[in-house]
Amino acid sequence: MTSTTDADHTASDGYGELRAQLATLTTEAFRPELAEIDQLDTIEIARIMNGEDRSVPAAVGARLPEIAAAIDGTAERMARGGRLIYAGAGTAGRLGVLDASECPPTFNTDPSEVIGLIAGGPTAMVKAVEGAEDSKELAAADLDALDLTADDTVVGISASGRTPYAIGAVEHARSKGALTIGLSCNADSALGAAAEHGIEVVVGPELLTGSTRLKAGTAQKLVLNMLSTITMIRLGKTYGNLMVDVRASNEKLRARSRRIVSLATGASDEEIEAALAATDGEVKNAILTILGQVDGPTAAALLAASDGHLRAALAAAPRTT
Repeated sequence: MTSTTDADHTASDGYGELRAQLATLTTEAFRPELAEIDQLDTIEIARIMNGEDRSVPAAVGARLPEIAAAIDGTAERMARGGRLIYAGAGTAGRLGVLDASECPPTFNTDPSEVIGLIAGGPTAMVKAVEGAEDSKELAAADLDALDLTADDTVVGISASGRTPYAIGAVEHARSKGALTIGLSCNADSALGAAAEHGIEVVVGPELLTGSTRLKAGTAQKLVLNMLSTITMIRLGKTYGNLMVDVRASNEKLRARSRRIVSLATGASDEEIEAALAATDGEVKNAILTILGQVDGPTAAALLAASDGHLRAALAAAPRTT
């Protein structure tokens, strides 16, 4: 009688190489100390999970020099008209799409300036598209559809750092001269090696083995927050810590717009309403009319001349005494 070991099966089932790769990844590691977690009280599981989450900011903090360098490169290219493009599969892809979708209302960017690509297209946001993440060619085709240029920045996102779609996006973008960033949660990843800027935030094994929507997902969200937010700060989309390019598309944002003008200028409600009326509701322009003592058209011209940087426009404003 011939016995079949698990190792024999692994080698013959067509997935042996992939299973061996996964076994080497920190994000896929099994934690025997949590093997009985399903037997614990709910409050105890919550405490454990909360403790796990608290370790994520420190892991991100360890990669701040790499993150800052990637942001500077991104901002430099976006100042020349380039775009910020995220590319990932599954949770990683969804996080990229989420970050991109938040930029227009927060920073008044055009939807074409920050773009999220997910393997399998929009359908994959809510339903898995089988096999999409395994295709480098699909990533290249998705980028080609955007007419990629050397002024663009492409961020491949993959918790494992081995997802073909994310690696393919970075490799194709680099061949076109675009800036490339590889965001992963494993050290010495293929994605990090493929990118000009490798950002590897090692958060350790997950509470649930291989469930990278947990700590790895949180880490990726924190880094993406930094990439988009600090890039926008560098591009003059803020004044101090005020979102002066906010797009007032609903009642809450219209109220926030008035509060931002008030915080920046200390003006009365009547002055704020008059300034917003004179500038078609543009917060940055309204602040400039008040602080710079200029009219709406002059504010628009000053901001255009300063590439949208409010501080520079204020410095150039011809104040009267």
